[in-house]
Amino acid sequence: MPSHKKRKKWPTKSQWWQFFKVLTKKEKIAFFAFFLLTLGSFIFLSLNFYFKNTRIAPAQGGTHTEGIIGRPRFINPIYANTDADRDLVQLIFSGLMKYNENLEIIPDLAEKYPEIEENGTVYKFRLKENLVWQDNTPLTADDIIFTIKTIQNPDTKSPFRASWIGIEVEKIDDLAVQFKLEKPYSAFLKNCTLKILAKHIWEGIPPENFLLEIHQNLNPIGSGPYKLKEIKQIEDQIKSLSLVQNSFYSGKKPYISEINFLFFNNEKELMEAAQQKKVTGLSLSSFTDLGENWQRYLLPLPRYFAVFFNQSESKILAEKEVRLALNYGTNKKEIVEKILNLPENSPIAEEKIVNSPILSKVYGFDPPSEIYAFNIEKAKNLLEEAGFKDEDGDGIREKTIKKELAFKFESYLTQGSQGKEVEELQKCLARFPEIYPEGEITGHFGSKTKAAVIRFQEEHAKDVLEPWGFTKGTGIVSKTTRAKLNEVCFGEPEETLLLKFSLVTVDQPQMAEVAELLKKQWKVLGIEIEIEKLSPSDLEQNFINPRSYESLLFGEVLGAIPDPLPFWHSSQKRDPGLNLALYENEKADELLEEIRESPDPKVRAEKLALFQDILIEDVPCVFLYSPDYIYLVSKEIKGVTTKKITDPSKRFIGIEEWYVKTRRVFK
Repeated sequence: MPSHKKRKKWPTKSQWWQFFKVLTKKEKIAFFAFFLLTLGSFIFLSLNFYFKNTRIAPAQGGTHTEGIIGRPRFINPIYANTDADRDLVQLIFSGLMKYNENLEIIPDLAEKYPEIEENGTVYKFRLKENLVWQDNTPLTADDIIFTIKTIQNPDTKSPFRASWIGIEVEKIDDLAVQFKLEKPYSAFLKNCTLKILAKHIWEGIPPENFLLEIHQNLNPIGSGPYKLKEIKQIEDQIKSLSLVQNSFYSGKKPYISEINFLFFNNEKELMEAAQQKKVTGLSLSSFTDLGENWQRYLLPLPRYFAVFFNQSESKILAEKEVRLALNYGTNKKEIVEKILNLPENSPIAEEKIVNSPILSKVYGFDPPSEIYAFNIEKAKNLLEEAGFKDEDGDGIREKTIKKELAFKFESYLTQGSQGKEVEELQKCLARFPEIYPEGEITGHFGSKTKAAVIRFQEEHAKDVLEPWGFTKGTGIVSKTTRAKLNEVCFGEPEETLLLKFSLVTVDQPQMAEVAELLKKQWKVLGIEIEIEKLSPSDLEQNFINPRSYESLLFGEVLGAIPDPLPFWHSSQKRDPGLNLALYENEKADELLEEIRESPDPKVRAEKLALFQDILIEDVPCVFLYSPDYIYLVSKEIKGVTTKKITDPSKRFIGIEEWYVKTRRVFK
């Protein structure tokens, strides 16, 4: 018989069980130990391979809830002038250009950077193709033109109109526009970060009615990364608002699916909501520790707070020595430590002190050559030299000024007199129809003039007649009559100036605290201030716009490209300009115009340095501090990379990269 090998077969299930029956107890334990060790090694090696070759990446989904003080009124780029409005406009709308995390201006709706022609006076933009609004309506050059012309129309009453005066916008084709400037403007790209309004939504509404369109202003149609989902109101007061991803957004789709906004009346309510984990993002006015579950971002802002002096409204502040004394007598370090809740002698406080409107720490320029460092004794000496002394010991300095009168009665005048003094007498008496109804100016002292003098004497009998024991007027212009005429007609020969003026500011906790600190510090110098705290709308309409204040505690927000012209050029002294100190200096005006027009950053830097030295020398205000924007975000939120911002709403720069959920992907 031929021999052959039988094929080996894999043991059956029953045979495996037989295997376990033949093993001793110790052998079974050893077998299972070896098996588990092998399995564990396999799992470990597999996981180790997986983790070494993969990384954590953002994933779609999740919700972020932002807490805001105040409520939205105009979710509309041509009106958004409050924090709540600007925050929502930042997320819902897009502009031709936008800021990145380093405050560089980059294309947004524009396909690329504009072509700049005719020595910097013409900017040509081309839009990306296939842009649409959130309602899937095409976004074209017509929307750009409509937005700019709407802002330029005075009937619209846009707070941004001043930035667009004198700029022509024209359509090249459906995807291209050009702007023509009257003069070169090196910071014009900053204007082009303006968010664009949808023409098809607003074109049927008269410009004068834009502010009244509550429904449209609170139900925006934009082209940004998010769109409005829902607004919740209680008794006509907006309590919350929800945004969801805009599927038609032309940029990178954001990871976070939904962003909610909760609105609060004050910082106390906001902090309570954070501690109760109702919000995952909020801003605070001072350094506050909310615990280990929060990340704190200190975002530098190109803004500063100052006390602006209106010299045309105050004789006191018109004196340079007084303005200098106020600068030397202001302890800025104490103010910064108190309002930012910093420990005494904190190095952070020194960094936040401002001595110039150029903000050297933000823009990287050199500080001014002259700095008015805190020096109480120097401040007091300046006031003494200016003639302000506290003679009556009431704690307020004063000084007496002898005035040069326009005219003075010195001669004995009676019926029959004539000449210049009689003419001035008749002019003075004619100001009072009840005394000299005829009002004739002849230079001859006749019966009508005598009758008028008698009426004047009897009108002021206590000062004119009683010292002589008379009860009826004499019609003779003698000593006491001349003295009273000089007082009534030309004013007192001496005037006492109290070192006292008013300070107006917005009725907000931080500004109120700064005002009280200034009052306390300046009281030491013998200066009294009256603080008036006003609502934002009242302050703007009744004080800032008409420039009706002696001094103003207020903040100014600059841009990514320094352009101080709107804040300090003499042409901007009146509304809608932003020259709050009504500052005027011909050389400063020339420099500001050259700074704005020069395309060379080095030349601009040199001229900015010259300008700031001129301004500091003129002492139009007391510069105080430039606080960081303090933004707290829950550790649930990741991917926040913003480093600098131009206003609080710009903390949402790069919102597309924020995320809550994660996943692992192979490297």
